[in-house]
Amino acid sequence: MKQYLDIYKQELLDGVIPFWMEKSKDKIHGGYFTCLDQRGEVYDTDKFVWLQARQVWMFSVLYDKVEKNPDWLEMAGLGLDFLKKNGRDKDGNFYFSLDQKGKPLVQPYNIFSDCFAAMAFAAYYKIDPREEDADLALKTFDNILRRRDNPKGKYNKTYPGTRNLKSFALPMILSNLTLEMEHLLGDQRVDEMASRVIGEVMGVFYQKDSGLILENVTEDGSFSDSFEGRLSSPGHAIEAMWFMLDLSLRFGDEDLRDKAIACGLRTLEFGWDETYGGIYYFLDCKGHPPEKLEWNQKLWWVHLETLVFLAKAYGMTGNIQCLNWFEKVHDYTWHHFKDPDFPEWFGYLDRYGKVQLSLKGGKWKGCFHVPRGLFQVWQTLEKL
Repeated sequence: MKQYLDIYKQELLDGVIPFWMEKSKDKIHGGYFTCLDQRGEVYDTDKFVWLQARQVWMFSVLYDKVEKNPDWLEMAGLGLDFLKKNGRDKDGNFYFSLDQKGKPLVQPYNIFSDCFAAMAFAAYYKIDPREEDADLALKTFDNILRRRDNPKGKYNKTYPGTRNLKSFALPMILSNLTLEMEHLLGDQRVDEMASRVIGEVMGVFYQKDSGLILENVTEDGSFSDSFEGRLSSPGHAIEAMWFMLDLSLRFGDEDLRDKAIACGLRTLEFGWDETYGGIYYFLDCKGHPPEKLEWNQKLWWVHLETLVFLAKAYGMTGNIQCLNWFEKVHDYTWHHFKDPDFPEWFGYLDRYGKVQLSLKGGKWKGCFHVPRGLFQVWQTLEKL
């Protein structure tokens, strides 16, 4: 797999990161533009808090782990200062979106704004340690934990008491966020948190009979035979498995490592489109018609997270299945998502592999999954 190392490194450092450096800065009001068309021109100026935070995190990590590039430090600080000034309501919850100047547009209904804000402030603290940023990261993390049983709070649309479900998304994110914040949380708290999230991911949402991860289960952890309860998101599950691999390495847990690899490979087999290639966005675990109308789209982040999982799994075990799958997913991903004409990658394909939206960024796609995926694969292969 070493032959892939320079491909991922070069694409990250010579293509994707320069694109965001050049195109996304808001030099007037701070923060970043993420709604960028194929050429990188701004087509909308709204700012989505979780994408602002993800970009702060990405440039902080690059500065910390790749090179002490002052331009990267400045870029990370641009988003951090914008979030500190504008990102939170009076209760400390991070809004979902803001206008260009930083005025709130959408209420803080989405706890993932808070998750990525905590990750951003924790990462920036590593490269420019200021106690106010560490304090904000820890307060935000504590706020996430307080909201974990009802993340949307008063913005929850579900009628209480009839079909109370809990979502896989937050335990999944916490399994990564906990390690990202270890330098602030400390070993003991990480040990406690990691034990809980591993138990939820691999003991509650993982279904032994199918070998798959479900997106929703009942409050007591049992299966709900409903649209929501049957929902599988292969990309989410596989991304979570590389988080599990990182945790297995942190704790020296080979059983967790092997279970995560088995689950990731099973999910990939389940989610792969044998006819047209690529990984489905959503599936029904029983094979019924999925609720999601976009179920058969092929998305950038799903494939990049899968490549990270496969690289890590192969690097840790030498599992030949992981190598074979890596080559297969790599070929599909680089052929379909990489734009041959302009920097950065496409995000949205139909089932047949045709580009549906030529944008490079928007409400959901920013400076995160492409650069993080390239970075993670490069760093993993460098250790082989």
